Amino acid sequence: MSESNSFSVAPGTATGVGSMPGGDAREAAKTVTGSLETLPYLPELPARGPGADMIGRTAGMLVEVFAHVEPSGWRIGDRPGRDTRRARSWLGEDLDALEEFTQGYEGTLKVSAVGPWTLAAALELRGGEAALNDAGACRDLAASLAEGLRNHLAEVRRRVPGARVALQLDEPSLTAVLRGQIRTASGYRTYRAVDRAVVEGALRDVVAVADGPVVVHSCAPGVPFALLRRAGVAGVSFDFSLLTEREDDAIGEAVEAGTTLFAGVVPGTDGPLSDPAGSVMGVRTLWRRLGLAPGTLAESVVVTPSCGLAGASPAYARRALEHCVRAARSLADNPE
Repeated sequence: MSESNSFSVAPGTATGVGSMPGGDAREAAKTVTGSLETLPYLPELPARGPGADMIGRTAGMLVEVFAHVEPSGWRIGDRPGRDTRRARSWLGEDLDALEEFTQGYEGTLKVSAVGPWTLAAALELRGGEAALNDAGACRDLAASLAEGLRNHLAEVRRRVPGARVALQLDEPSLTAVLRGQIRTASGYRTYRAVDRAVVEGALRDVVAVADGPVVVHSCAPGVPFALLRRAGVAGVSFDFSLLTEREDDAIGEAVEAGTTLFAGVVPGTDGPLSDPAGSVMGVRTLWRRLGLAPGTLAESVVVTPSCGLAGASPAYARRALEHCVRAARSLADNPE
């Protein structure tokens, strides 16, 4: 993994996953940049409606592929319409707010988009079936996404010139795509599982457009750590509570190969928060179980909420991010 693609973070780093509550871009950017000094990110605000959701936002980034909202979800169409314009307008508003609150910032900055397989599972073709059903449509989508991300990353670098821009690909449907668990439009059957080599190849092509590190996020069980590593991903973001001991070997190999783990240990919706050290106790236990050196823990793990914070109250979202920062610091101060 080249230096530009490795996710070297300061020991004890925390960040968020992507979404935030409410619809005020400035308020969200202010909260994120104020809470997360070492790894802030561009927030998503899905409460604003279609086009601000993760599928709609990413559909607005696509090049020469356009999508609009149908009652069943996002569908690919012939030309950009009102929904595409709205998605692009909101993304512009979010970038304006981020730019305002990152003046002079010189660290790593994370932006996110939906990855090629979750996008193929979510976007419908004209007949109503998912793009996932058509291998040619999947290839076209991945190519369009790669080109759109190249443009998006260039725009972020232009607005925040001192930042090293990291890309997060959201792939909550990835495991279901690999296992043939995505339901068809009728709901009565599922699409055929996509060959692992095809999945890996499309991911590799999209990862290759980023000149900074790429992290893949999935809050589903059974994250394919080894496949993601082979695709050139520098970090994997996941819901820590969904890990099982079956994944120990894959995680141990990933860490030893230099993959950064974005461990989602703080609940994403309102509730009581344990003490920060308690939140990362499971991470320390995992490290001991894998026989990894305690000294590598704080530089191999970034602490995050378990998933996006869109379903939380604004006050809890702020508390959750601040709690992640304290939990990450406790890992750095006391890795054992």
